[in-house]
Amino acid sequence: VQLQASGGGSVQAGGALTISCSVTGINIDHGPMRWYRQAPDTEREWVALITSSGATNYAASVKGRFTISRDRVKNLLYLQMDNLKPEDTAVYYCNTAEMGTQYWGQGTPVTVSA
Repeated sequence: VQLQASGGGSVQAGGALTISCSVTGINIDHGPMRWYRQAPDTEREWVALITSSGATNYAASVKGRFTISRDRVKNLLYLQMDNLKPEDTAVYYCNTAEMGTQYWGQGTPVTVSA
């Protein structure tokens, strides 16, 4: 199983960005897929998840601004981020688990300037 996040970049506050995660070795809808983020000198925090049935859930800090989705044909996971704030600056990681093993992408950096 391999996950590879991409699409990060720099954007001004109020802007939008969509990052993606390419998944190989497992079906994108096998189970929950998650996005996490880690800002400098902070713990990694959970951001959003999508279940195998397509239900979604979000951290309070991003609810209403971020949207998690997936493409079953391309086996891609997305995170659409709208109305970005400087506090959203972090490295974003995609994650899933299978048979008790956690899998992480390498992370894609997002920088939001004021």
